[in-house]
Amino acid sequence: MSNDFIPEFKRIVADSDFDGLCGAAILKKYNPNAEVIFSHAALIRSGSMDEHIDSETAIVDLPFHDNCGWYLDHHQTNKPSDEQLVKFQSKGGVVDWQPTPSAARLVYEIIKPYCDLSNFLSVMPFVDALDSGGITLEQFQDDGELMQFSRTLSKTEEKHMQNVVNLMSQGLTIEEILCIPEVVTKLNIQRDNRYKLREIVQSNTQIVDRLAICYLQDSGYSSNGYLVTATFGDKVDACCIIHGYSDGELNNQDRPPLSASFYANSFITNGQGKYDLSRLATRFDPNGGGHINACGCRIQPPGLDNNLATWLDMWHQRDTVLRVS
Repeated sequence: MSNDFIPEFKRIVADSDFDGLCGAAILKKYNPNAEVIFSHAALIRSGSMDEHIDSETAIVDLPFHDNCGWYLDHHQTNKPSDEQLVKFQSKGGVVDWQPTPSAARLVYEIIKPYCDLSNFLSVMPFVDALDSGGITLEQFQDDGELMQFSRTLSKTEEKHMQNVVNLMSQGLTIEEILCIPEVVTKLNIQRDNRYKLREIVQSNTQIVDRLAICYLQDSGYSSNGYLVTATFGDKVDACCIIHGYSDGELNNQDRPPLSASFYANSFITNGQGKYDLSRLATRFDPNGGGHINACGCRIQPPGLDNNLATWLDMWHQRDTVLRVS
């Protein structure tokens, strides 16, 4: 996978997770003068990021935006339609979409013929595994430094993410970054928080027909699917995590809107690729989506109870409604 040329860009808009961070850092290593802005899918789809996106913007690991100049992603639901592609390319836009394990892997393969990316070699396998559901149960339970580090990354940790993306783009390895005192402090906090969050997940989860429904709304807590599915093991095929706030707002980082995330249980045999969970995420929210094994959406009117009842009905009929053909 390689490009005959690298499109010009002055700005990088990337998702605020480990995948987006590494993708942005690789692009910034190629172009050290590029500005990096971290975002998330809902902000792109709502138009909240429009002022930051133009023909000199590269978008990584986020939904397609037709005002950017270079689009790089791997999410199935973000793949531009043929019509979008023709229109975008007609005005000089470049699309690199591939079903790679991570968006960072896509960026890595494109940039490596043009730039020394040796400092990313050790971190790429972990980013691939984390983003594609390839983390083993043993890896998750061991909760090593990379797992802890992945939980330090979010839109609310802007200073931390900008610091790390700069260090990576300057050639530091992840091992060197993990030894920085400020980063070590964040790792320790995440290690300690995990025990408390596991107790909260156990106390606030209901299993319905092998679907773990974790109610974290209005609590200030959030979780990934790995923690929920590891907690309940072979009792569940997937999980639905309700998070955010009933009175939340999209542009309020401290009180995000009420949302749902869906994850297949990657810790059981054949746990992934069996059901297309993105059909749940897009049932009410036209801006929902992601992968078939990991996706999310915002709760839509008339509200959580209604949305959840419909999702459960679809889940009960999953062998016909959600089954991947």
